[in-house]
Amino acid sequence: MAKMWAGRFEKEENKEVNDFNSSISFDHKMYEHDILGSIAHAHMLGSTNIISKEDSELIVKTLLEILEDIKSGRLEFDMEAEDIHMFNEAELTKRIGEVGKRLHTARSRNDQVALDIRMYLRSRVNDTVSNIKKLIKTVINLAEANKETIMPGYTHLQRAQPITFANHMLAYAFMLLRDIDRFNDAKERMNYSPLGSCALAGTTYPIDRNMVAKELKFNGIVKNSLDGVSDRDFVLELASDASISMMHLSRLSEEIIMWCSWEFKFIELDDSYSTGSSIMPQKKNPDITELIRGKTGRVYGDLITLLTMLKGLPLAYNKDMQEDKEAIFDSLDTLNLCLDIIRPMLETMKVNKENMKLAAQKGFINATDLADYLVKKGMAFRSAYKISGSIVAYCISNNFVLETLPLEKYKEYSELFTEDLYQYIDLKECTFKRTSEGASSIKSVESQIKYVKERL
Repeated sequence: MAKMWAGRFEKEENKEVNDFNSSISFDHKMYEHDILGSIAHAHMLGSTNIISKEDSELIVKTLLEILEDIKSGRLEFDMEAEDIHMFNEAELTKRIGEVGKRLHTARSRNDQVALDIRMYLRSRVNDTVSNIKKLIKTVINLAEANKETIMPGYTHLQRAQPITFANHMLAYAFMLLRDIDRFNDAKERMNYSPLGSCALAGTTYPIDRNMVAKELKFNGIVKNSLDGVSDRDFVLELASDASISMMHLSRLSEEIIMWCSWEFKFIELDDSYSTGSSIMPQKKNPDITELIRGKTGRVYGDLITLLTMLKGLPLAYNKDMQEDKEAIFDSLDTLNLCLDIIRPMLETMKVNKENMKLAAQKGFINATDLADYLVKKGMAFRSAYKISGSIVAYCISNNFVLETLPLEKYKEYSELFTEDLYQYIDLKECTFKRTSEGASSIKSVESQIKYVKERL
């Protein structure tokens, strides 16, 4: 395929250079956005009489035909083309000759590329947000089914206080809601049209940038022409958002990995979302969650790639910026792949409620409530804290739990202990009397679920 810029050169481009320079192998994903951007540009050129109405209409009609041919598979991408922009323009010129060459009037590939990637990523944000919402709905379903499922809550990976599995899972719902907010905020900031910036300095033609922006559903235009072609902040922001979202999935994956181990046995993954061992027949491995945990590093790497690529670039456009696409495409592809696979895995896993409760009983996680009991009877908290610690130490040494230690033994530590103690330190009581907003009581959990549903 002849290069659009070939007039300046006496020699043809070296094939290795062409292959090295080419980006169509990955930027062909933007074919629809490139064509829609070109259609809006053609409408504007005709409306402002920069080209004739007839030429504008023919260009638009032919671009729509090209779009349909690509979608149907009748037109295949030419991998010898430099990029998707040159492919579409060459196909247009092939079909309508000189008229097709008028499309690029008052436009550079620099602002064309900047437009296409904004449009493409805008659509990818919508897909990603939709997938995150689906995962949140799965988390809500788990929470609704486990409002009374008591488990140990942890700090430092040590059993700390009793909570419900519902409250634990809802923590991830709120993380994912913040992920949605971040993606939507990024979309708002990126939703400004750079088209009309041209190479970097604008154009002498009487273009109407706002007309193009309105047709393509942008909030407005990028106000500075150099910024229009050189800004990739939105790519960095989306890569950062994807990294944070992957971090949340990785934390959840880490817990799933622990919970399905024999040491915990809090959950059991469905056979269809587990793998076995090539040598150990008893194994049932959580490979999906391990891969999500591993792929998180890959998405972090994409973010570092983008930051490093951009950090030393002078204004305005530089070819280095071609590297933005593979990194951000991979980042969003990986995130969405993980969202798609973790959701059915959670939907099909079994929650072992009895094992969770047993772990809670053996962890002395009602010790804080024991101290609170004494405080409510008038003792200073630090004194109550010390007595409770001594009682826990005695129970550990003598194979008791707080619920089975005789009242007579309690009274050796303080006469404030009476028969009502056992109701106060009952695990269910300890869990459900925490009625503060955001806690594990049924009322609080239901309030959280209601809030998340309303946000969705």
